[in-house]
Amino acid sequence: MEFGVGYFPTHDGLRPGEIARRAEEHGFSAIYFAEHTHIPAGRETPWPGGDRLPQKYWHTYDLFVALTAAAEATSRIRIGSGVCLVIERDPIITAKEVASVDHLSGGRFDFGVGTGWNREEMRNHGTDPRTRLSLMAERIKAMREIWSSDEATFHGKHHDFDRIWSYPKPAQKPWPPILVGGGGPTVEDRVLEYGDGWFPQWRDPDVFDRVALLRARADRYLQFQMLSVPADPKALERCWEAGFHRASVWLPSGPWSIVEPALEKWEKAIGELTGR
Repeated sequence: MEFGVGYFPTHDGLRPGEIARRAEEHGFSAIYFAEHTHIPAGRETPWPGGDRLPQKYWHTYDLFVALTAAAEATSRIRIGSGVCLVIERDPIITAKEVASVDHLSGGRFDFGVGTGWNREEMRNHGTDPRTRLSLMAERIKAMREIWSSDEATFHGKHHDFDRIWSYPKPAQKPWPPILVGGGGPTVEDRVLEYGDGWFPQWRDPDVFDRVALLRARADRYLQFQMLSVPADPKALERCWEAGFHRASVWLPSGPWSIVEPALEKWEKAIGELTGR
C-alpha cells in the first residue's frame, strides 16, 4: 500500500509547489489538492465535517493553477484533485486543463472527481442539485471523448458538440485515472459507469464492506484509494487489509511550522504499520 497526503492550497499557507516538493522529499507517492471556487456567505447546507466550516474552504488557489505549480516543482510524486467539482465546470475547458497538467507532469495526474456537498455553491454555477449526478456522468463521458479522440463528438442531455479538436492529449492513455469520490448510496454505480476507481472518505462507516461488494461487481480492475485517513496505524491496517492502493491524510493548511508536526505524526503511524 502506498501513502499520500491531501492539502487545501491556501494563499496564506505553504505554496502549492513547496508543499508538493516537501511531500516528494518525504517519500510520499501522491499529493491531492482540494477544490472550492467559492463558499456562499449565506450558508444553508450542513458541512459533513462538523458545525464550523474552516476558512480554508474559501481561501484556496484555483485547483489547476495549484496543480501546475506542484507539477513544475516535482519530478516523481503523483499530483491529483481531491476532488475536482466537475458539476461546477465546463467540460471542454476542464478536459483541456486535465490534459495540460497530465502532459506537463509527464503523466503523473490522478483525476479525483465529485459533486461536492454545498448545494448553494452548485446553484451559483447554474447547477441544479437534483440533477447533479447525471450532469457529472455526462461531463466525464464528454471529457473522456475529448481525451481519446482526434475529433471529438458528444451528444447528451446537458452537453452537445460536433467534431472538435483539443490538444494536448493526456500523457496517460486513454486518460488519467478517474477516481470517483463520495459515499452516497449510488456511488458504486457511478464508479462502474465511468470511473477507474473509488476515492472515498474515511468517515463512511461502511466503506470497507462496500469496497468488497464493489470489487465483486466490477468486470475490470478498479483502484481503491482512501482520503482523510486518520494518522493511526490501526486505521492504516484496515486500509491495507481491505486492499487499498493508497491511503492519504489531510494535512492542515498553513506555514511549515503547522504542517510539519502533522506530517511527522502521519509518518510515525506509517512507520508503526510497516516497521520502518
